[in-house]
Amino acid sequence: MADKKDIRALTKEQLRNFFVAQGDKAFRGNQVYEWLWKKSAHSFEGMTNISKETRDMLEANFTINNIRVDQMQRSTDGTIKNAVKLHDDLVVESVLIPTETRTTACVSSQVGCSLDCRFCATARLKRMRNLNPDEIYDQVVAIDNQSRLFHDRPLSNIVFMGMGEPLMNYNNVLKAIDMITSEEGLGMSPKRITVSTSGVPKMIKKMADEEVRFKLAVSLHSAIDEVRTAIMPFNSTFPLKDLREALEYWYAKTKNRITYEYVVWRGINDTQKDVDALVKFCKFAPSKVNLIEYNPIDDGEFQQASDDALNRYITTLEKNGITVTVRRSRGKDIDAACGQLANKS
Repeated sequence: MADKKDIRALTKEQLRNFFVAQGDKAFRGNQVYEWLWKKSAHSFEGMTNISKETRDMLEANFTINNIRVDQMQRSTDGTIKNAVKLHDDLVVESVLIPTETRTTACVSSQVGCSLDCRFCATARLKRMRNLNPDEIYDQVVAIDNQSRLFHDRPLSNIVFMGMGEPLMNYNNVLKAIDMITSEEGLGMSPKRITVSTSGVPKMIKKMADEEVRFKLAVSLHSAIDEVRTAIMPFNSTFPLKDLREALEYWYAKTKNRITYEYVVWRGINDTQKDVDALVKFCKFAPSKVNLIEYNPIDDGEFQQASDDALNRYITTLEKNGITVTVRRSRGKDIDAACGQLANKS
């Protein structure tokens, strides 16, 4: 029956009202809601404290469009990359990244991406649709299960750095985070969640106005407009001055420091001029810089810069009092670059 509604699109109140309309008690809606979210039930059959008759009635009226891990690659360093199949057979990716002290879920927010960053494998997949809140939530549940199974501890952090631009799927991403942080869901602290954006100024201001409690990271890669536009063409629509103004607004409203994600490529952004521009860009609000080792996506145009270039960034940033961390690439022996596994699928 193609017109069955996905039951997780209903609020708790709507579920309660549905049961009342069926001549049942409103609290039955609470029970089902708990099964769907806190217990992550993927079938009505598994809702064992609900009568067979009620489960059959739910089956006749609704569906649960849960995701499934279609392909899993495990790296020698403990990283796990998932190709996640959605109910309509589209594929996105999620990654579990372990360290000694934490396990982080990297989740997707769109199928493909509408932005055109030239160094990103996901950008080669046209954007097919936004993910629903429950599809984002399911990725987190699946990685939490993998963390418990393979690393013997629950998930500790979440980053929205998988496929897609989270701020282009704003409402669904925020609904998913609400559920992930709710006591009726996974009960995770919003401080353990980072939303990474390529920089959509209007939406950064909207987040600030809504006083979100999660962290913000910006995929920057250059603080020089011409360079950034060459590698991230949408920068011509959202230039650095607009991004900077939005980030100043964000900091004024939230008092949360900003993280800049930054890859240094050979012959693209590896000169002293590039470093100085980044230092200047970092100065207007408290920030830290994650220098990220690059996973090549095949055609050789983008290559990891030399250690000398990387050290120039580190030394200059630290000299200017800016916190800098080098993020080494994980999962090098699997399809680690975002979008690579989905491209194959």
